[in-house]
Amino acid sequence: MQFIDEASITVAAGRGGDGKVAWRREKFIPKGGPAGGDGGHGGSVYLEASPELSTLVEFRFKRQFAADSGKPGGTSNKSGRSGDDLVIAVPAGTLVYRALEDEPEHFFADLNQPGERVLIARGGRGGLGNQHFATSTRQAPRFAEKGEPGERCTLRLELRLLADCGIIGVPNAGKSTLLSAVSAARPKIADYPFTTLEPQLGVVRISDEESFVMVDVPGLIEGAHSGAGLGDQFLRHVERTRVLIHLLDGSKDLDEILADKATIENELRAWNERLVEKPVLLAVSKLDLPTARERLRELRDQFPHIYGISAATREGVQELMYAAARAIATSELPDVAPADAAVINLRPSEPFSIKKEDGTFIIAGERVERLAAMTDFDSDEGLARFEQILAKMGVEKKLRELGAAEGDTVRIGPYEFTYS
Repeated sequence: MQFIDEASITVAAGRGGDGKVAWRREKFIPKGGPAGGDGGHGGSVYLEASPELSTLVEFRFKRQFAADSGKPGGTSNKSGRSGDDLVIAVPAGTLVYRALEDEPEHFFADLNQPGERVLIARGGRGGLGNQHFATSTRQAPRFAEKGEPGERCTLRLELRLLADCGIIGVPNAGKSTLLSAVSAARPKIADYPFTTLEPQLGVVRISDEESFVMVDVPGLIEGAHSGAGLGDQFLRHVERTRVLIHLLDGSKDLDEILADKATIENELRAWNERLVEKPVLLAVSKLDLPTARERLRELRDQFPHIYGISAATREGVQELMYAAARAIATSELPDVAPADAAVINLRPSEPFSIKKEDGTFIIAGERVERLAAMTDFDSDEGLARFEQILAKMGVEKKLRELGAAEGDTVRIGPYEFTYS
């Protein structure tokens, strides 16, 4: 299965069903009152983290999703059926960025727990039937509400793999060999750089009761944080890890090893400062080679706690895995949400706004736009109710203050009116 860790999709919640204009039609009641039922609510759209998914490949070809709309109200005060909600499964570890129509994108959710569910697009409310608009002075209302449109939005999904420990290093340092030696994962292994072209996950079992998930990140090179060697696509997958194992190629000269170590640390820092704050276990690979043992002795002068391993002979591997398990147990799960996520304001602070463009007064605001969408403008009574509500909200007063005169064009969403 192809590994896909980014996807963009559009979702649409269902529209509410229209309210009904109807009257009581019963024997011996010649002038029955209003009896129009309410429309059903539109279905909402949810995202849910599924432990059965490990990639966003499902969204490569299907990119548009829509929930069911509500059914219209019926006679005899019968409400329409509500639309079914739509639940879209994504891999656990998915970051969700959401953009409503004509609004900028913002971080919305981090689905990092299997089974976690988040409402992403709310279904429209069903329109009220004419039974709700009867008053002592208007006993036979000949209008009903239309259903409210459901929310529509564009989502950008980014997968951050859920792993406790990440193996990092330059290409051909032995990362895939180590993962295959300690888990059931079988990554492609060969004696040349960039054998691994996508992150590989494996479960490391320490005992019957204790295990952790390890990710092998494809080899990093200088400039990886800006895309060299596809590094920008892989660095995100070590953001969730609690611990890093930095594997150094023991077959190289000491100066080369130190240069590789500095390169990896610089790339981590350039991608995300928080990556260099993680606990790091330093290890020299290929200890089955005589040169690697010499490098290990030389490196211990600078790094006393460095480990030496041979994935081929398993020498030192168990000790390194136990050390990783201890470090994981004492480390906190990192927060990968954007730093400015907490300051996002999802709703406008003002109930409405009015601006004039090319001689047209444009009224914007969640409540006024919803009101316009739910109004039956073919009904004089419905239009009168719409104007009364706008007046109570202060819209008419604001229009006069801005110089609106009789005959001017006023627009709310897709609806245009002549000011009078």
